Amino acid sequence: MSQLLFRLSKLSHRNKNVFAQKSVRLFSTSPCLSLCCVWDDALGLVEGGSYIGKVLFFDPAKNEILQVPDKTIPQELLNSKPIGASQGWGFSSEQSNHNSLHITDLFNPLAASKSNTKMIPLPPLTSMLYGQTKVVWNVAMSSSSPHEEDCVVAIKFFGRQLSMCKPGRDLAWTNRLIPFDRAENSNLMYSKRDQRFYLPAPGGNYLCSWDLHFDNDPKFNELVFPNFPNLPQSTWEDLDSCIREDHWVESPSGQSFLGCNPSPTPMVMVLVFREEDQVTAKGTRNMCYTQDIGDLCIFLSKNDPFCVVASSCPGLKPNSIYMMDHCVSICELANGAVTCFELPKMMPFSPFWIPPCSV
Repeated sequence: MSQLLFRLSKLSHRNKNVFAQKSVRLFSTSPCLSLCCVWDDALGLVEGGSYIGKVLFFDPAKNEILQVPDKTIPQELLNSKPIGASQGWGFSSEQSNHNSLHITDLFNPLAASKSNTKMIPLPPLTSMLYGQTKVVWNVAMSSSSPHEEDCVVAIKFFGRQLSMCKPGRDLAWTNRLIPFDRAENSNLMYSKRDQRFYLPAPGGNYLCSWDLHFDNDPKFNELVFPNFPNLPQSTWEDLDSCIREDHWVESPSGQSFLGCNPSPTPMVMVLVFREEDQVTAKGTRNMCYTQDIGDLCIFLSKNDPFCVVASSCPGLKPNSIYMMDHCVSICELANGAVTCFELPKMMPFSPFWIPPCSV
């Protein structure tokens, strides 16, 4: 029986247009949304207990589904659930044991064009006294490949636990307790410029960070906001009643932004603050509200956020935020216009944005 993780015909724009679907062999990509893998029992198992199938992505630059065929899907992935993605690599845990993790390149669009899927096991997770490992909030990785010698993987769990390891080198995770409460809605990311993992504190008034060794106590920077958007009082009241997700994002040139996504709200809204100056002698960072991030797009989902230069990927809307929550939402910062794309109701997992890559 054919194993289809969801029906493609249900993926459509809210104006009822249906996306085009095509099979591709990729040499470069724009950012894309990992959707699912599809295989057919009728084709039988290949060597090693794997199936031959295809991997599906959504390309936001062209508003179409890409199907990468003839992909070997390992048996381990069929019995796993995705928990996050970073730098184009997916993270999964076993259905029968959530503490057993591995990294895979199955949902990397270019790697998906190759027949062999890489699977890298990670050490078994261990819970801290005031932490848990069943629910993952997001993951972040310091390098573009887990094979690099200094690559560090960090997992932020729902709650206060943060776990780090070097894939293929560490036999156990280094666990740290996040030094503040109510950290559930802050997203972990890695800064290439500063070579640190960053996590906004609840409320967005402080930025917490760790170096690649996680040996020292975390560092704190106060975030100073000299201006705010001019919104009606009723909107501010609505925002005060919302749960807010905070994302620290870094552009390819090293410019930093804080994206604040209140949820739920009657409308899709993202407030963006740009870091205007270098860190002051007192350790503060000045964050100015902006509706103009230039030729950049910011991508937000349950993985580490990233920025893309829009002109490098024709079809992307500059000065926009691409979000993945219950649907794909594109928010244009200049005028607040929002375009939404519905996702299937029977999604096997929450999709993740994958950054551009090329060979």
